[in-house]
Order: sequence, then structure tokens, then C-alpha cells
Amino acid sequence: MNPHTCLLRNPPKDLACPRYGLSHIRPYRINRVQRRINCKTEREHRREVSPLKEHPEKKADRQPVEIGSIWEAKERIASHILQTPLLLSPALSEHTGGPVYLKLENLQPTGAFKIRGAANKILSLSPERQKRGVTTFSTGNHGLAVSYMARRFGIPAVVCVSRRVPPEKTDPIRRMGAKLVVHGNGQDDAESQCHRLEWEEGLTLIRPFDDPEVIAGQGTIGLELLEQVPDLGTVIVPLSGGGLFSGIGLAVKSNRPDARMIGVSMEHSAVMHQSLLQGKPVTLQEQDTLADSLLGGIGLENRYTFSMVRRWADETRLVSEKEIAEGMSWMFHQHKMVVEGAAATGLGALLSGRVRSGSQPVVVTISGCNVDPSVLLKAIDAGA
Repeated sequence: MNPHTCLLRNPPKDLACPRYGLSHIRPYRINRVQRRINCKTEREHRREVSPLKEHPEKKADRQPVEIGSIWEAKERIASHILQTPLLLSPALSEHTGGPVYLKLENLQPTGAFKIRGAANKILSLSPERQKRGVTTFSTGNHGLAVSYMARRFGIPAVVCVSRRVPPEKTDPIRRMGAKLVVHGNGQDDAESQCHRLEWEEGLTLIRPFDDPEVIAGQGTIGLELLEQVPDLGTVIVPLSGGGLFSGIGLAVKSNRPDARMIGVSMEHSAVMHQSLLQGKPVTLQEQDTLADSLLGGIGLENRYTFSMVRRWADETRLVSEKEIAEGMSWMFHQHKMVVEGAAATGLGALLSGRVRSGSQPVVVTISGCNVDPSVLLKAIDAGA
């Protein structure tokens, strides 16, 4: 098997509303399941604030994320996020031979899709938990999203990052008023520090990806895609911890099971890709990459995203640093937009031919734009 490709079986059978279709999903008996969702949120909190006390047998009680949770998230976060536009790219469509659209999550208030999951998680907390404060670990964009929402609601926030996170992403976190803790040389080190704060100070942990409310928040992108491109054929998503992929995959595949879901990562330290190949979560040493937002592990005790990505992904692909640079350069020259390396992975996969389009529409998720200007200029020169 080509090491740049991971083909996955895709056996989804349960549609969101198999009898009535997409137009009748939205009610989804929301008023009848609200109490169950609220109870689930409180149970998850009790597990999160006491991670060392959790009995291994309790893992069997964890429920998968459901399509109804994404509809709930859509209503909850509507006034706090932007329903981002979908841009047809004539140049990329001509290059690939089929219609290609760009989902512009780089236009969100924080410059990345992460605000969706952070907003949904924070807004689902009780007033008491919000008052106590929140903490998170991040490669940058999630920390900024948590800081942004915490500032809006006057919630104390502590963000843990590693030394690898560039100033372009840490400086805005400080400006939002969050306390920034720099610890270790990778996201796993930052996560350990975050768990210590959670345990010692009673803060609520806002996980960057492996959390039901965060996954549901990211899944609202999938609902928007189904409305914007009803004949959707393929969705290309940057792949790291899997929160974005899991949410979009659940939303799209539940309503268009024949649509292709393709995850794209960088060649260096592609933890989810390697975990899928080995059939279990693994750890890899982080290496420098233009797609720094995709660095970090998925957690050896991953509860949600590993199984969800394995279920919904049709394949995953790896792109080189040169191909990422070409994607950043192409977006700058063709659409006059600045995007970060992670957001350019899908573009790089299409431009290089690692992912081929068909006759049905292809959507590339442009996940963010938070990049150091000097890095961008080098990428533009390298990709020219």
C-alpha cells in the first residue's frame, strides 16, 4: 500500500432521518431529547473534572455523538459564529476537471473553524462551571477560540501550549485576556499541564477535539454544506485530532452516505493517519511543518474521534511540505486570500493529483488563516 494513502471501509447504515430525509431532520424531537443531552453533559463533566478517579469499566457507558447533537449545536452557536460562504473556484475546477468549491472557515471571527466547537462546549456548561473557569491545550487555533468565547462571557480561561506554537497564534490568545501557559515541546506536554490545572484548580477542560460537544460544533459545517451543495460528491478535510473530520463526516454521511469523505494530513507526524493504519491510537514525535495546526497526538485513550474517523473516512492522504506551500501560494494568487498551512493541505492534494475529483461537486475545507507573515511569504515563494 502507498504510505501516502490509507483506504478505509465505510459501512454507515443509519441515516439521520431515513424515512423523511434532510428537510425533516431539524426537529429531531429536540424537546424530547434535551433532558437526556443535558444529563449526558453533566455526566461527561463529572468524568472530566476527576480523570484520575474514573473506573475503566465506565468507558463502556460513553455514548457516541449523534446527528441530533449537531442540530442542537447549530441552534446554540448561531449568534456567535459566521455561517461561512461557499466559493466556487473556477481555476481549481478547470485544473481538476470538475466543480470545486471552497468552504471559507478562514472568515470566522477567530480566523479558524475552531470557534464552532469551542462555542458549543462553553455554551453547554452550567453557570456554575462557567464561573469556575475553563482550561484547554492547543496548537493555537482552539486556544484562541476558547479565549474569544471566554472573553465574551467573562469566563476565566487558561490556555496551555507547547514551545512549538508560533507567536502569531499565542499573541492573540494573550490579547483576549486568557492566561497563557507555555510548557514542553509538543501538544502532549501541554495536555499534561492542562490536566494538572483541571485537577488542582477545578477548571473545566475544553478538549480541542475528543469531546462530544466540540465534535457536534464542528459538525455544523457539514449541515451548512448539505444546504449549500445538495448534490455534494466529495468533502476534503484537514485531518489531525479528528474533531473537524468526525463532525463533518457524521453530518454528511448521515444524509448522503454515497458522498466521499477524504482526510488530508502532512507527511510529518501525521498521528491520525498512522493510527488508522495500525488500527489503534499511536504517538509520534512532532516535527516542523507548515501545517503546524495539525500537529499533536490523538490520545492513547481516545474516546470518540479515532472510531468516528475510522467509520466515516473513505480514505486519507498525505501531502509534502512543497505541496502544502503550493496550496498556500495558489490560494494567495488565485483568490487573494491568506491561509495557513493546515488549510492548504486539501488544496495541495488536489493540485498534486493525490486526490482526484469526479463529476459531482468537491468541497475543500479551508480551515483557517492564522499564519505568520514571514512563513506565508516563504511558502508563496516556494510554491510559485
